[in-house]
Amino acid sequence: MNNNATFSIGSRIRSLICGFNGLRFLLASQKNAWIHAAATVVVIVGGVYFGLTALQWGLVTLAIAAVWTAEAFNTAFELLADAVSPDFHPLVGKAKDVAAGAVLIVALGSSVIGITVFGPHILDAITG
Repeated sequence: MNNNATFSIGSRIRSLICGFNGLRFLLASQKNAWIHAAATVVVIVGGVYFGLTALQWGLVTLAIAAVWTAEAFNTAFELLADAVSPDFHPLVGKAKDVAAGAVLIVALGSSVIGITVFGPHILDAITG
């Protein structure tokens, strides 16, 4: 890569296209991404329904972005690991487990944010 390259709108557009292609691949190939997509829709609809504050939207947005980012990194890592070691290798298996564990950590943390943000709204709706 040429570090002295000048800024170009065309290169930025190509970068965006690569990013969207990656997201398309993520959604087309990873069943967990489907779950994240469904959860994202539910959370956004719930946020609109309950009228979240700007701070609450910020927390929810960060949680959503963190989960999607972790899932994307996990998928990228697994693809690279499979390319480097197509046959089973115990260290590659452990590395994949650790990457999956990272997604789990982010998902659990995001769930805590969801409970913290939506819990009071749901309780108010239930108790009226």
